[in-house]
Amino acid sequence: MWPYSDSMRGSELGVDDIETAVDTGAVPRGDRIDELLDAAYQRALEHAEGAVADYIPILADADPEGFGICVADVDGGIHEVGDTRYAFSIQSISKAFVYALLCDAVGHEAVFEMVGVNNTGLAFNSVVAIELNDGHPMNPMVNAGALATTALMPGGTAEEKWDAVRTGLSRFAGRELHVDEEVYRSEAATNHRNRAIAQLLESYGRIQADPMDVVDVYTRQCALLVDAHDLAIMAATLADGGVNPVTGDQVVSADVCRDTLAVLAASGLYERSGEWLFEIGLPGKSGVAGGLVTVAPGKVGIGTYAPRLDSAGNSVRGQVATAYLSRALGLNIFASESHFSGRTPE
Repeated sequence: MWPYSDSMRGSELGVDDIETAVDTGAVPRGDRIDELLDAAYQRALEHAEGAVADYIPILADADPEGFGICVADVDGGIHEVGDTRYAFSIQSISKAFVYALLCDAVGHEAVFEMVGVNNTGLAFNSVVAIELNDGHPMNPMVNAGALATTALMPGGTAEEKWDAVRTGLSRFAGRELHVDEEVYRSEAATNHRNRAIAQLLESYGRIQADPMDVVDVYTRQCALLVDAHDLAIMAATLADGGVNPVTGDQVVSADVCRDTLAVLAASGLYERSGEWLFEIGLPGKSGVAGGLVTVAPGKVGIGTYAPRLDSAGNSVRGQVATAYLSRALGLNIFASESHFSGRTPE
């Protein structure tokens, strides 16, 4: 909850009527981005640590050498290197975009109260975190929060909710997305923990629908096929106030983008989120199939694919490449230079 009051929000703080100022700067010209993208790719290629996920059986078949990076700027420019058009399942990256869709549909307050925004500090599929917080999912980037988010999506039936999810994520990508049925079947046969989490949330009143229907929609959501090019466009949509830079479609509002990026900054890389923010300084989200999406507000979206993961489930090469681009392109949202520009203050 907000630390100063159980209910204090923008209206109580007296800021709702203040026009938001945005000053995001600019990225280098396109050929410079291409040059730095190649450098990031070569640097990340030196890293062969990590392992391909195998707790979902089908994911163990991924080529550990697969690797691609795509940068999409908010003007629609695309810069890419490597396996950027290789399709893989979106997995947990979907959480960020479904959360944005839900916020756009039902509003900031409702989602805040039901799902929350605070990091659990525990594994993404932790049951303990739910019990420690009296049934509250805490944030939408862990599985409990993602299930609660999916359950709240508009629609009176599971099929209607699924249609809202798939259609919304397709609008973010700028093309129609489809489920990898083999991945879906593999996950559906092994998602015992998610079923248990959904039933636990139902017992606390956090899920009102049939928990098994919710798990099924969530499983299909995670099995949607994307590539690094798609992820970059989806990220650039969040970077540009909710407008897809390729299609021009206003997918969600600018306020929703702000809220989503705040949640990603706090919890997008699970229990490594603090380290990620410290080193890279950008909102991001990983997926166990090897995808990684990063957003530089007002500037670019970055999508990477590299299936070797660290112990927290985050792409190793994706992190290395993104860290390089964050510094080389001047993307870190916490970085600044003195406005004195070298002159001695009087």
